[in-house]
Amino acid sequence: MIRSLYTAATGMNAQDLNVSVISNNLANVNTIGFKRSRPEFQDLFYQNLRLVGTLTPNGQQVPNGAQLGLGVKTSSIGKIFIQGDFSQTQNPLDIAIQGKGFFQITQPDGTLGYTRAGSFKLDNTGQIVTSDGLVLEPAITIPIDALDISIDPQGGISVTQPGSPAPAIVGTIQLATFQNEAGLQAAGFNLFRPTDASGTAIIGNPQTQDRGSTQQGFLELSNVSVVEELVNLISAQRAYEVNSRTVQTADEMLQIANNMKR
Repeated sequence: MIRSLYTAATGMNAQDLNVSVISNNLANVNTIGFKRSRPEFQDLFYQNLRLVGTLTPNGQQVPNGAQLGLGVKTSSIGKIFIQGDFSQTQNPLDIAIQGKGFFQITQPDGTLGYTRAGSFKLDNTGQIVTSDGLVLEPAITIPIDALDISIDPQGGISVTQPGSPAPAIVGTIQLATFQNEAGLQAAGFNLFRPTDASGTAIIGNPQTQDRGSTQQGFLELSNVSVVEELVNLISAQRAYEVNSRTVQTADEMLQIANNMKR
């Protein structure tokens, strides 16, 4: 009975974490470029009450053993990098990636972060930056007299200027891909950092190798499905309730045992 209390407690802890992940997904349902998380669980150690293949006193081998599970643990909380829906904004500096790839962003410490959120702005020098003022890498500056900004699917950025009939190319967006996207570390502010598990970034132009294309005037929305998350939330709540009922039942059994009289 004591054992069942601790086993049920691991189930309650697991479902508490599950609800925390779901709540973060729902909180970011309108976050541009957000990728939902999914917890994964593993069963814990097993106590062998009787080993498989044990010989009976008659010398016969038992066909199966007796193992008692000791609960559950969290094995990982991973990001799901499936593509989100697109929203047309008609803003010339809103860029979505259709397919694989990440924008490169120079962080304050000089290292590169990676994002799927393509809501860009211009700073006071004309550089393309994020909403937090972080510069897009490679740095691209839009001339102050630019009349129109055009971004093609290959990432080329061109502008039209007064007195010039032909657009002038001012830069090219490059995308980063990773051998293992699930190994990226979420850093907040819509950014990811590479790790040993993700591998180093492989840089190239859009629509080269397996990289996606850049779509001007669109934003990639969060890939969170509210309906799916609500179903998961109900399931987690019921699992938590059942585990708490197990704790209550084990406690009642202990109370009965304590009240026994000779």
